[in-house]
Amino acid sequence: MAIASYSPYSLRPIDHTSFPKCPPLRRNSQFRPSGIRATVALEPDSSTQSQNTSEVDFFACAVCYEPLIRKGPLGFNLPAIYRSGFKCTKCNKSYSSKNVYLDLTVTAGAKEYDEFKPARTELFRSPLVSFLYERGWRQNFNRRGFPGPDEEFKMAQEYFKPAEGGLLVDVSCGSGLFSRKFATSGTYSRVVALDFSENMLRQCYDFIKQDDAILTSNLALVRADVSRLPFSSGSVDAVHAGAALHCWPSPSNAIAEINRILRSGGVFVGTTFLRASSSTPSILRPFGQRVLQDYAYLTKEEIEDLCTSCGLTNYTSKVQQSFIMFSAQKP
Repeated sequence: MAIASYSPYSLRPIDHTSFPKCPPLRRNSQFRPSGIRATVALEPDSSTQSQNTSEVDFFACAVCYEPLIRKGPLGFNLPAIYRSGFKCTKCNKSYSSKNVYLDLTVTAGAKEYDEFKPARTELFRSPLVSFLYERGWRQNFNRRGFPGPDEEFKMAQEYFKPAEGGLLVDVSCGSGLFSRKFATSGTYSRVVALDFSENMLRQCYDFIKQDDAILTSNLALVRADVSRLPFSSGSVDAVHAGAALHCWPSPSNAIAEINRILRSGGVFVGTTFLRASSSTPSILRPFGQRVLQDYAYLTKEEIEDLCTSCGLTNYTSKVQQSFIMFSAQKP
C-alpha cells in the first residue's frame, strides 16, 4: 500500500518513550463489518487532531526492525489497525492489511513470490486444517496429556503475573483459541494474535466477529514469521506460544527472536509435545525420532537448554505425560 502525504495530514513518527506503559483502551467503535478491507484513513496532524494521542504503536519493519510510521486512525483494535497503513522510513517498505489481518512478513507486498516452510509449518496453512483446528483437532491433544484450553489458560496466567497490564503477543496463535482468552481477560493493555498461516488468521477472525466485545477490544491479527518478529527490541511484556514450538522451522531462531522483543523482566510461556524424557531408555529414542521426524519434538532437558542458551533465565516447567508448559524470563 503506497502511503502519500496530503496537507493538512502528515506522517507521524512513533515515539515509544513518551507514552505510559498501560495506555487507556478505546472501546467506543461502532464498527460492524462482515469483512474488513484495507484502506488508509488520513489522520490530521497534531495541530488539528482531537483524538487521544496516548496510544502508541510498537510494530517494527520485518526487514530492518526500525519502528514503523502509521497513517490512519488512532486506536488499537481491528477497525483502527486495518484502516491504517504502515511504512518504514529506513528501507521504505510499506505494509497493509489483507482483509482481516495486517501482513508484516518480509514478503508482504510481493506479487509473485510466496515463502514456503517445512511440511510441519505448511500443514497449518491448509484451509481444511485451519477450519478443523478448533473443531476437533485441538481436542485430541488431551490424549497426550494436555489438560485442556481452560486449564492451560489458567496455568499461563499464573506465569504471566509479572506482565499484567502490558503488551502480550500470542505467537503461532492458530485460530486464536488463547488470543481471544487473553484479550477478554482484561489483564493486558494490548494483545497481538500472530501466525504465519493466512487461513488460521481468517479462522481467528471468523470466531472474533461473532462477539462484538472482542471485535472492538484491544486485539490485532498479524501475519508474521516467528523467526522474524515485527516488533521493536524490548517492546513486548509477554509472549505466549501454545502447542507451537515443535512446528517451528528453527526453534532456536524463534526463541532468540522472542528474547529480543521482550523487555527486561518480560515473560515467555510455551507449551509443546515432549519427544521423550530423561527416563526414556536411550535405545528407544531413535525409533521415536523416526516416527516423529516431521516435527521438532524435544525433551524437557533440551527445551530448558534451548531457552537458557538463547539468554532467558528463571526457567521452570510442568510436565504431564507428553505435555509440557514451560516459562522463562528476559533478564
